[in-house]
Amino acid sequence: MRFDGKVLLVTGAGSGIGRAMAVGFAARGGLVAAADVNGGNLATLASELGAAGMVIEADLSLPGSVAAMMDAAMGRFGRIDVLHNNAFGLPATLQRGRLAKVADIVDEVWDYNLQVGLTAVMQATRRVIPIMLAQGGGAIVNTASISGQFGDFGIGAYNAMKAAVINFTKTTAIEYASDNIRCNCICPGMIDTALFRKSMDIPGFTDAALAAVPAGRLGRPEEMANVALFLASDLASYVTGAAVVADGGLTAQTGVPTRFRNG
Repeated sequence: MRFDGKVLLVTGAGSGIGRAMAVGFAARGGLVAAADVNGGNLATLASELGAAGMVIEADLSLPGSVAAMMDAAMGRFGRIDVLHNNAFGLPATLQRGRLAKVADIVDEVWDYNLQVGLTAVMQATRRVIPIMLAQGGGAIVNTASISGQFGDFGIGAYNAMKAAVINFTKTTAIEYASDNIRCNCICPGMIDTALFRKSMDIPGFTDAALAAVPAGRLGRPEEMANVALFLASDLASYVTGAAVVADGGLTAQTGVPTRFRNG
């Protein structure tokens, strides 16, 4: 699996799945435009990517940020062959409202989930499609979640956003399949990322989580990136509109345990 001569634009590239995607793509011969809100994380990534990459500090919650990010990538590389819409993570100011029953969801948390997790996905996709059409094709990979496929106690905003990402992926796929533009999403389960670790502060959560996963462990960001890399590659040339689950067997079970029972 090689990406020689191809360009990836990946959001949320400073850590977790996005970082693993950036590093994995570059290691296979590709060029990478890596975007993230955390400048410190980007600096570390830039040193690792070297001449194969560029970094773009972008806060996708701000108006115009998606356009500026994509203009920067095009200005450097002149093409985008793969778009990985991966960014998401609540800022510190919204962490107190992260876990809430529906009646307690605050507007700021709901709005941030939709803007960064869904609207920015639409905006980037909308802007990359004409680029890919002019190039003769391309691949879009969105990071959704198993939380977009069923209910979770206490994270209704996140669930709604990820469910919408899955459906948006399918719609994009069928509209542009004949133009050689493929669009798929990955649906990670419980992955050892900074975002997931915030839930591990909940008493008893970690033990319950590991007990629920048949594989008996959390997934690694690199394992999720491997799925995304496959979907971005020519090996997946007949795969479009798919929501690929990678969760250690969690959702293959009958009666998947609800993950949040407190709150």
